[in-house]
Amino acid sequence: MTISRACSARNRNHPDDWSGDDCKTRPRAGFSFARRYFSRSAPRCGGSVALDILGQNREAEGLKQRQDAMTETTTPGEKPLFGRPWIFIRGVPAMKFLPPEGPPEIAFAGRSNVGKSSLINALVGHKGLARTSNTPGRTQELNYFVPDGFSGAADDLPPMALVDMPGYGYAQAPKEQVDAWTKLVFDYLRGRSTLKRVYVLIDSRHGVKKNDEEVFALLDKAAVSYQIVLTKTDKIKDAGVPRLIEETRQQILKHPAAYPEVLATSSEKSRGLDDLRNAILTAIAR
Repeated sequence: MTISRACSARNRNHPDDWSGDDCKTRPRAGFSFARRYFSRSAPRCGGSVALDILGQNREAEGLKQRQDAMTETTTPGEKPLFGRPWIFIRGVPAMKFLPPEGPPEIAFAGRSNVGKSSLINALVGHKGLARTSNTPGRTQELNYFVPDGFSGAADDLPPMALVDMPGYGYAQAPKEQVDAWTKLVFDYLRGRSTLKRVYVLIDSRHGVKKNDEEVFALLDKAAVSYQIVLTKTDKIKDAGVPRLIEETRQQILKHPAAYPEVLATSSEKSRGLDDLRNAILTAIAR
């Protein structure tokens, strides 16, 4: 179930109106969450996320409740988190359009053309959910995705949201516009208290580059937990994958906010997706 990006853009100008009257594609069943949750005015963002990579200070009861919500079903026949349909909610071009802080958020960062959208689609099993393109720099907003089937009431919020961020390092757009996207991403990373973890994607063919290191440094400074995910491992020799994992792990040892385990994935071959899903479930349960 999808909603057009044009519809999303119009609704950004009318944040309290999710009736879909101005849209060619009207929100259908399952969009009560979008109408209730994302129509509320967003609070100011500030501060930083407390770094708790190992989860030492979490409340045991709250952890169990979150884990149950992520991995178990509440009614017979209900699908688990990554087994249900997901929906696109809105694109966020500026901080003032962010949804109110509520469900835990997992963000995906990486250089342009690293395969963020493809990985998100493979992760949730919905090929056309996040837009993919052969042209680097096409993602120009913070794109929000949530699992379908939640009403949006205070006691029925979705368990999490995935956020596809604009790629850094390249974009076919004027420099001023690219600078605005970059500021949006950095402001979001520094000021979103519900952001549980950032997955920084690294193209296996190229490894960690200078602009990746700059992002690592930013996340370290903001005390935002992040984990490295190698993408497109099907494009390199199988024998080279373990070596690349170890090389990347050594590179992030000096970064205090980096989770020590490096994940290796291939969207095309469906490699490493279960490992990534399990990592996400663990991160949002803390």
